[in-house]
Amino acid sequence: MDLLHLVIMAPFIYAGFVPFLYKEGRQIHTGWLVVMLPIVLFSTFARMIPTIANGETVQKDLAWIPSLGINFTVYVDGLALLFSLLITGIGALVVLYSIYYLSKETEALDYFYVYLLLFMGSMLGVVLSDNLGVMYVFWELTSMASFLLIAFWHDREKSRYGAQKSLLITVFGGFSMLAGIVLLQQITGTFSVREIIGQGDSITTHAMFLPAMVLLLIGAFTKSAQFPFHIWLPDAMEAPTPVSAYLHSATMVKAGIYLVARLSPIFAGQAVWFWLVAGFGIATLFWGSFNAVKQTDLKAILAFSTISQLGLIMCLLGLGSAAVYFGLEGNNVLYTTATLAAVFHLINHATFKGSLFMIVGIIDHETGTRDIRQLGGLMSLMPITFTIALLGAASMAGLPPLNGFLSKEMFFTGVLEASQLSLFNMQTWGILFPVLAWLGSVFTFVYCAILVFKTFRGKFQPDKLEKTPREAPFGMLLAPLILVALVVIFGLFPNMLASSLIGPALASILPQLLSPGEIFEAQLSLWHGFTPELWMTIGVIAVGTLLYLSLPKWIGLYRLFPQKLALNQAYDQMLIGLERRANQVMRLHMTGLVRDYLVYIFGFVIIIVGSTLFLSNGFVFETDHAAPIGVYEAVLAVVMVIAACVVIFSKTRLTAILATGSVGYMMALFFVLFRAPDLALTQLIVETVSVALFLLCFFHLPKLKKEGSSLSFKLTNLLISLGVGLVVTLVAFASFGTNGFEPISTHFLETSYKEAGGLNVVNVILVDFRGFDTLFEIVVLGMAALGVYVLIKLRLAKGDEP
Repeated sequence: MDLLHLVIMAPFIYAGFVPFLYKEGRQIHTGWLVVMLPIVLFSTFARMIPTIANGETVQKDLAWIPSLGINFTVYVDGLALLFSLLITGIGALVVLYSIYYLSKETEALDYFYVYLLLFMGSMLGVVLSDNLGVMYVFWELTSMASFLLIAFWHDREKSRYGAQKSLLITVFGGFSMLAGIVLLQQITGTFSVREIIGQGDSITTHAMFLPAMVLLLIGAFTKSAQFPFHIWLPDAMEAPTPVSAYLHSATMVKAGIYLVARLSPIFAGQAVWFWLVAGFGIATLFWGSFNAVKQTDLKAILAFSTISQLGLIMCLLGLGSAAVYFGLEGNNVLYTTATLAAVFHLINHATFKGSLFMIVGIIDHETGTRDIRQLGGLMSLMPITFTIALLGAASMAGLPPLNGFLSKEMFFTGVLEASQLSLFNMQTWGILFPVLAWLGSVFTFVYCAILVFKTFRGKFQPDKLEKTPREAPFGMLLAPLILVALVVIFGLFPNMLASSLIGPALASILPQLLSPGEIFEAQLSLWHGFTPELWMTIGVIAVGTLLYLSLPKWIGLYRLFPQKLALNQAYDQMLIGLERRANQVMRLHMTGLVRDYLVYIFGFVIIIVGSTLFLSNGFVFETDHAAPIGVYEAVLAVVMVIAACVVIFSKTRLTAILATGSVGYMMALFFVLFRAPDLALTQLIVETVSVALFLLCFFHLPKLKKEGSSLSFKLTNLLISLGVGLVVTLVAFASFGTNGFEPISTHFLETSYKEAGGLNVVNVILVDFRGFDTLFEIVVLGMAALGVYVLIKLRLAKGDEP
């Protein structure tokens, strides 16, 4: 195991010590004992920047399940490094912020930091895994960890609802992603992202290429809250604010963005990929910003703003994928702008959104509410908080000279250039991109103005607040201050990240556009002159200001949208319907009668085994390899048939038990004839014990009596009996044939001595090839025996008869 493997596993390992640290160090906040880990991890990744900036990559392999091609391969390139720095850097600030936000006296800090570290490690596993199988494992771990974090205040109904909603939607996407991964592996024969990319154009013509692409995109869209899967994200705001800041600014919701960026070298250049990624992205951008305006909760506004900003990044990745269509031959400078803007905005979004979430948490912490209808006039009482909020919101709105302005200008450049494309039918529909981008930016400006001015300006309403507002302690302000300082620094000096992080990340997304040894040289500048993009920004500010000032006159338009058609309503109705149907099905088949359950089991066997035989053409009857039937075998078979018939027509339980035992003893004799003394001995022991137990148990039961039953009941039993008998007989005959597969016995005969050193094949199978099955069977039997023993002892202790 290499250092990079340890870096990924470090949060998981450290999480195991957190409960002990929490218990032994009650006098200090547990966060102080946790914050050092993300700082160390961030420093580790920061030392890799020069290596990655030179166009090199780092790869470390660790065998996990080599027989299935699943190895824990860690791969660090520009994209993985960028995300790793965001995960650990923002993670360190979030832990620092949480120290002042969460009380050590009232909150379960041990659980909180365990969940947070599990999430951090899972995200690192997602972005650093080269193997899609391993990536999927970490992907689902992020869903589980986020579920625990969102439900941290599990005594609140909304927290449980939000956690369940996020889990259901993201896990649904995860299963879809898994199906896409399997298809991709079937196409290429490997789980390695590097090897899949290396196969290039040869996989694009495969019949399963398009289904794999769509399934993988569903996984990405659900994780990154793209329309219409975005409905889980606003409800996830019930989590503590440090969790919201971490999940929604730098980690979980960006996992889908990462997946699209990571898979772009495989799918980019395809029209379906272009339209799906860019189309859903621009729709999400507009819908998120449009709905953010009507929210009255500060975290709800930020939730929809996150949806909108994620749509913006997704749209840019889709538009930028067009550059691959032209390859090295085309003038790709025009088309790579969109991907460059996506990478830059990814960084910017983490800075201004992280600071804004923390500021909203401070407002809630210091006033007791996040409802903008109860807030107002806080600017003079909380000047530092106001300044941070103003800078963060201005950056999100795309105002100069902050980093959000730069990426917003590049976004406009990207959509304008994409609308000029002469491929993928962009000549017809391409104009929608700049139009929707501009409208989305206008609504972004409006909700940013609401966020700041409705909170800090206007009339102060102390009677509506639970607490007397005051400025937060410096420790709580420190993390958002650092983030908002980056907002200003990245805006004034954008090229400080161009060659170190943005260029290498761009090379990871669009490697087809580089010759061997070549690197991207990204150049960013604050002023581009009076370009169409600048005029679009001026228009956004002018129209956005007008809309904000006239908000009371048109906000009522939102009430015209029918609530019954809302996606949240559809989700709730779907859950209610599923629960109702599940109850109906349960009441229908869980009757409490063993007889009914046997009908289900035998009916399932008849349908599945019978249909499998039919579909696989398994109805064969070959006697070429069968041994001749001797007199003894024939006699034993006749006796078994007679004994079985006796069971059916028995009038006493004793007769039925003895007849059943006779069938087992005849089978033991068959094993003797076929020279399998081990099996014969086992069969004899089992039958003897079974018959003895049946006799002991049935001794206490009443005598058999003939019960009246309907004709339909008898016919059902007859059909089930005939069906089972017929299917089992057909399976027995099919086992003689060689249709379909090679007999597995050949494999065991050839490998028993070679791999396990045993001459007795049966023993080798039981002990070596399926040793764990045997072990667990023994464990189950042992547990059952202990349970019976305990029950008997309990009854004896009370003086009852066993």
